[in-house]
Amino acid sequence: MDETSSSTPVTAASKWPAWARTAWKIAGRVLPFALVILSALAGALLFNLLFPAPTPPSQNEIDARISEVMASATPPPAYSSQVYQVILPSLVFIQTQQEDTEEGGFGIGSGVVVNDSGDILTALHVVEDATAVEVHFADGSVAAAALLSADPENDIAVLRPDQPPELIVPAVLGNPGAMRIGDQAFVVGNPLGLAGSMSAGVISGFNRSTFVEGSEQRLEGLIQFDTAVNPGSSGGPLLNRQGQVVGVVTGLANPTDQNFFAGIGFAVPIGTAVAAAGGGPAY
Repeated sequence: MDETSSSTPVTAASKWPAWARTAWKIAGRVLPFALVILSALAGALLFNLLFPAPTPPSQNEIDARISEVMASATPPPAYSSQVYQVILPSLVFIQTQQEDTEEGGFGIGSGVVVNDSGDILTALHVVEDATAVEVHFADGSVAAAALLSADPENDIAVLRPDQPPELIVPAVLGNPGAMRIGDQAFVVGNPLGLAGSMSAGVISGFNRSTFVEGSEQRLEGLIQFDTAVNPGSSGGPLLNRQGQVVGVVTGLANPTDQNFFAGIGFAVPIGTAVAAAGGGPAY
């Protein structure tokens, strides 16, 4: 047998220099890893092209979003708060000088401005037999007032101040005929001398009757409500949810004959009050 036939075949690579053969071996080992890295980079590039990163919001957009979140988290103001703001500029604190009161010659009550002249609608028993009447307006101004008109049958009086406030804000009159038993009702006045106090409740009934405070005269056609009232509330406005005056507070009922609130108050419907004061027909 020829000796050359049993020897290892000679390849082209075996003829390369030693450094080339070493480089080829290294490349053979590194190439798979390089291909993996290149594939990962290509995949990342393709993903970024197909799904670009979102654009960061501007500061104005951030502020607007914060405002939206805050607005949704803040509840709207209660009806009672809005009613109070509506009626407060028209509210009047009435102080009278009377010789026969137990409070040392003074009485207190409430009223509401009803026209551009600054005239004040109130309950007659608040100012009846008073030797002097002083009215305190919401802006802090104080003036003497005189009785302009009176209707004893409905316990209604109108006062005219000798110096109305610089800014006169007449109350908006509502329609008590549009109200139903169970509707929300509010009273703002000066119970026990606590100026600008507010209470809330509901309409309890219509066409009720009661006696005028301190007399045997009977009032008819009244609105009954369970909104808290006390001495000093008389003459103040009974209000609906829009802050409109639907009645003039005239008294309260207490089974113990004590002069404090026991859940039953009465108001003259505003239409009756305005007609009684000479301001037009009743609703």
